[in-house]
Amino acid sequence: MITTNVQRHDAVLVSVTGPLDESAGPGLQRALADVTVGQRDLMVALHRAEFMDVDGLLHLLALHRRAESLGLRVLVVGWQPQPQQLRPMSRASAGATRPPASGTPRRASGG
Repeated sequence: MITTNVQRHDAVLVSVTGPLDESAGPGLQRALADVTVGQRDLMVALHRAEFMDVDGLLHLLALHRRAESLGLRVLVVGWQPQPQQLRPMSRASAGATRPPASGTPRRASGG
């Protein structure tokens, strides 16, 4: 299940509960449907994501790209052990650098 909440008028919070697979696509697409000019941030919470397959990862990447095209900063938090296994593979295919070992997020430079 995908839930979307607007917090403090400047952030959109998307929470994933259950599997993040091909069925999550429509919910993630709707997450940005009502974004307004004043909103600056998108936070995707994966704390309750039980499973992520390649389809779910592609939906998550599409959400990230769409949010950035709308001018939103994107932060994905709460990576669970199984979805986290897919993350290094996705970073390598996207040409991004891996996050530092400290867990501090580092933004890939576009160039």
